[in-house]
Amino acid sequence: MSALSAPHFHNEEAAYAYVEARIWPEGPVCPHCGGCERISKMGGASTRIGTYKCYQCRKPFTVKVGTIFEASHVAMRLWLQAMYLMAASKKGISSQQLHRTLGVTLKTAWFMSHRIRLAMENGGDWTLGGEGKIVEADETYFGKTDDMRGVKPAKPNPKKKGRTKKNIRPIIALVERGGIAKVFHVKNADKATVSALVMANVHPDTRLHTDESRLYTGADQVFATHETVRHIAKEYARGDVTTNTVEGFFSVFKRGMRGVYQHCSEKHLNRYVSEFGFRYNNRIALGVNDLARADNLLSGVVGKRLTYRTAREQV
Repeated sequence: MSALSAPHFHNEEAAYAYVEARIWPEGPVCPHCGGCERISKMGGASTRIGTYKCYQCRKPFTVKVGTIFEASHVAMRLWLQAMYLMAASKKGISSQQLHRTLGVTLKTAWFMSHRIRLAMENGGDWTLGGEGKIVEADETYFGKTDDMRGVKPAKPNPKKKGRTKKNIRPIIALVERGGIAKVFHVKNADKATVSALVMANVHPDTRLHTDESRLYTGADQVFATHETVRHIAKEYARGDVTTNTVEGFFSVFKRGMRGVYQHCSEKHLNRYVSEFGFRYNNRIALGVNDLARADNLLSGVVGKRLTYRTAREQV
């Protein structure tokens, strides 16, 4: 039986019940006053599906209020279909594909996908690693900064080997081996920025593995050990010292960004990074299948509001 045959993907009442069971596991909570005792479901013939009334503040509400669904005219069953498709697609699914699959306009599909990416963001202050654990750190660069789009690149200087990292967008990834990842788009990948990110998000008792980049010099004074592989000498593993895990994450990220999304404005890059980080942290290797991943995505919809104007103008 197809996963998309479930009732909540096709019936609006079942869709609301499905979302309510995950957002309100102990019963409805008024988003206006926080009350949970004097609440009843409204059942008039003209009442919208899933509407409740709080008799403490006398205001009606649905499970959409205070979530990414608020003020949306898209049916809840279509939201759940879109969330499942985005959660289950390892390299992402384009707005064009959502537009054709769901039967909504391209503008609506684009806005839905950005709201869903917002729900994928994890702002927790938890740290990676710990005693006996390994965290791999690496940086990559994807696309030009917005002010350099359309600018013809200068001719390369034959005296300088390698690529320049100026005017391209840096992304830092910290991956706990066998565990989860934290990924960041930063304005500048200099030593001060990268060091601050690593120290703030990795436990000091961790074994840190990186390549020979100068961005991580001095890390041996902060963490239990700092071991490196020398890519310049074609060394990719030495015993259990490697950065293959974090590079594997970047491989999936770049295949998705180049093959599926193709173009991403810099002001939206953080949300795309969150999307790939969410799927990595809820992957099959950690015991999370597609249905469970979509359920975990629902747990992130509360308290996150994104308007169309904000999405278009955000910097």
